[in-house]
Amino acid sequence: MDDVAVPGENVFPSGQQARSGALLGETLENLLVSAIAVDDDGLIVAVNTATQRLLDRDVSDLVGQDLHDLLHRDEYGHAVPRTRCRMRKALLTGDTGHGDGEWFARGDGTLVRLSWLVTPCAPGPGGAGALALLYEPTRPTVLPDEGGPSAPLTELDRLALLAETTTQLTSTLDVDEALRRLAALTVPRLADWAVFDLITERDEVRRVLVVEHKDGILVERDDLQGPMPPVPAESPMPLSRALRGAASSLAGPATYQGPPDSGIAVEQQALFTATGMHSAVIAPIRGLRDVLGALTLGRAERHDAFTPADLPLLEDLTRRAGLALDNARLYQRQRKVAETMQRHLLPQLPVLPGLEMTARYLPAPDASSVGGDWYDAFALAANAHALAIGDVVGHDLDAAAGMAQVRNMLRAFAWSHPEAAPSAVVTRLDEAVMHIAEVPMATMILARLTLGEDALWRLRWTNAGHPPPLLVTHDGQARYLDQGHGILLGTGVTRPRPDAVTVLPEQATLLLYTDGLVESPHHSLDHGLDRLRRHAASLAHRPLDSFCDLVLDQVRPSDNDDDVAMIALRTPRMP
Repeated sequence: MDDVAVPGENVFPSGQQARSGALLGETLENLLVSAIAVDDDGLIVAVNTATQRLLDRDVSDLVGQDLHDLLHRDEYGHAVPRTRCRMRKALLTGDTGHGDGEWFARGDGTLVRLSWLVTPCAPGPGGAGALALLYEPTRPTVLPDEGGPSAPLTELDRLALLAETTTQLTSTLDVDEALRRLAALTVPRLADWAVFDLITERDEVRRVLVVEHKDGILVERDDLQGPMPPVPAESPMPLSRALRGAASSLAGPATYQGPPDSGIAVEQQALFTATGMHSAVIAPIRGLRDVLGALTLGRAERHDAFTPADLPLLEDLTRRAGLALDNARLYQRQRKVAETMQRHLLPQLPVLPGLEMTARYLPAPDASSVGGDWYDAFALAANAHALAIGDVVGHDLDAAAGMAQVRNMLRAFAWSHPEAAPSAVVTRLDEAVMHIAEVPMATMILARLTLGEDALWRLRWTNAGHPPPLLVTHDGQARYLDQGHGILLGTGVTRPRPDAVTVLPEQATLLLYTDGLVESPHHSLDHGLDRLRRHAASLAHRPLDSFCDLVLDQVRPSDNDDDVAMIALRTPRMP
């Protein structure tokens, strides 16, 4: 009874706490399997001794923690997303649920595969919650005369595997993730080992992923991965033939026992020795136009060997893998081109005597197209410079083209009237956007930076519907420059645009940014602005490059799929 955790005073009603807690503890301790009581928020309120032994965790490590977040994992040790967790849903909805062979994290960092049963349970009078039981999954009995061979997949099993493969591979555009998913689908269901050799765009071969099934989990073998020798033109060896696009074939240690005919054969000899595989199937991974690589599935612990009857299933799997990898590579290639184009559209920053200036552009994390975020800085006169930042609506080539038009027209208008107020320049730009540029709408800030006779820099700006600039003083005070605010570009509405002026203190940091830095689908804009202000204030003494990198890392919302542009400057220390 001493090892049973009982919830604190906030769980049970006053006067009944001790009696209810003792009753709950006795109930759990009488169960021989791991038993965990949770409240209606899914927080652990009590566990029994069997739980502590099974999970190698003390009472203090468990009570008060969210059961799902603390314990539930996938086969790679990653937290299971809450929205896809049947166990958490059963815990919170009061339903009875059951799951087999899922992964849970032990206190020593290892994973244990368990079955679970969740049922509604009231931990105290008037309380609501659930009871979760964890236990080792039932293993099928293997009779001595069975000889060890695993039962072949039924036709229904094969169709289910192919359907699951299609679903898993088409839902990602990341090559590495697609390979890991295919490995998880085939190991240990079909084999003990999965080996992926891919041909790069330079026709070089690389062993990109080697996975084995060990102690109930999938383990990635980095020591067996790396560059491979070139594909020989005439070699009859199975992997060489697969990398040339020939049909799938069977292989074993005997296949590579003779004198090696190529560097790839040497590597395959080493692979069979290191893995202990006694039987393997090797199939090409074909894209729409080219051979992308090869998949090797090998058996070491399982006694049965692959047969020719297994080859059609493997070819079906690699055919789906080839389409998925083709799409992922095309996506990554387009993304790289888009990012390169975006960066070339952004300018080099001028050198301002006495001022530090830097800029950042970060593309959208989940978009393959360029965006409309941009920044600019250029000289107007000896001691006057223009700063600008903006965002054209859209995330495609039209937005990028519109961004380039707006930036170039802005430069032309500002250069032709170097003494004009920012509001006058933006007013002319807005008229041009309506009649010349193919831009639906855009936001921007244009500022004029001048050096006064008192050696202090002055900022005069106008804001066309853009998030306000942030000024951070050297002593860590941060405030938004929310004056000079007008309507965005492209609305067709004619209204006077205001200007605002401020003196920049010495060693102060001015930050202009686009909304991707502060906007989140799950929080208000005010929340994002407050988050930026607090983090920027804490970084006031950081070097300017470090300041910008840390702002991006700490402030940009993880759930925002927008790109981000930033331009920052820091005033000098007075002599």
